[in-house]
Amino acid sequence: MSAAPTSDVASFRLPRLLVGPGARHGIGAAARELGIQRPLLVTDPFHAQNGVAAQIADLLTESGLVPTVFSETVPDPSTSAVVAGLAAARDSGADAVIGVGGGSPIDTAKAIALLALSGGEMREYKAPVQTFGGALPILAVPTTAGSGSEATQFTVITDDTTHEKMLCAGPAFLPRVAIVDVELTLTMPPRLTADTGIDALTHAVEAYVSRKATPISDTFALRAMSLVGGSLESAYADGGDLRARSDMMLASLFAGTAFSNASVALVHGMSRPIGARFGIAHGLSNALLFPAVTRFSLAGAPERYAACAQALGILVDGDDAAPGAALVAELERLNAQLAVPTLTDLGVTAEDWAAAIPTMTEQAIASGSPANNPTIPTAPQIAELYAGIFR
Repeated sequence: MSAAPTSDVASFRLPRLLVGPGARHGIGAAARELGIQRPLLVTDPFHAQNGVAAQIADLLTESGLVPTVFSETVPDPSTSAVVAGLAAARDSGADAVIGVGGGSPIDTAKAIALLALSGGEMREYKAPVQTFGGALPILAVPTTAGSGSEATQFTVITDDTTHEKMLCAGPAFLPRVAIVDVELTLTMPPRLTADTGIDALTHAVEAYVSRKATPISDTFALRAMSLVGGSLESAYADGGDLRARSDMMLASLFAGTAFSNASVALVHGMSRPIGARFGIAHGLSNALLFPAVTRFSLAGAPERYAACAQALGILVDGDDAAPGAALVAELERLNAQLAVPTLTDLGVTAEDWAAAIPTMTEQAIASGSPANNPTIPTAPQIAELYAGIFR
């Protein structure tokens, strides 16, 4: 296929996985097996208030551990939040870090775990740097179905000085244990369900068409697409649908596993600067870009995009270009079905958008993700794609 793996040797990394309803009850035993005694539990104000963080802390305490809760993470993980969490880790003598929540608390936990041992500032670890060690053990307890951060060797942190969303990569950021408990996602509101679900789908598709794809990552990516195709709209319509929620939790995990080992591509490269500049949720930024970027990229890997369409359950008859066109149409339909707002709806003006395009283009290229795309874009093409999605 057009974007086939470039090496015959595939390296694949995974955390230990505890998966299923009630999996959270195994966190104490999992932590004890790693010799952990004083974990820092990193979460956000919402999970501190709704009782989830307290429940996880109680489970750890019941297993003889002494957890400390840090609940000052922010929706787009920032260097200032990491610094505050690092102080909490040092003050408590933390010997591990546990992220509880969506992708933001888990990404923050990863950064704290690294700096607690390796020191320095997060900008020193941004791509293309690969960080292989020097972090406290990380455990991850996701409460959303989308980021897949519980299974990845990446974290994304916004530099408060430059407002750049920095992609930081390497095995140092891979959790030792991921606790994937669908019961923690049942109260997700529809907008969050939609945005995180599209994030999972983007991870899966980009991992599959990535120039770094492997046969193993392909298996996880295709299965993730199939699960999203059968369940995202159901979970969005009925948050209490346990089957749909379970499928989306697995889809997020599988897609995260896929892109952790095959990387993401142009959608994510362009999405991060949108979040940094305009404060738009990551999954929503992906959704705004996904159809247009896919249309741009089709010629670079037509057979792979056809396989994506098939995995999503899109039935196509016709010429060789039909599956790709049908995939783009399905992404547009999905955005409409999930009520994805426009940039104008989100309060972005045409003037502010146009002014931001040069910097966003530079940041997208600097992340390295566009170079994984089946059709590698030039800077003017990225700028044109940004301009084209404004509505």
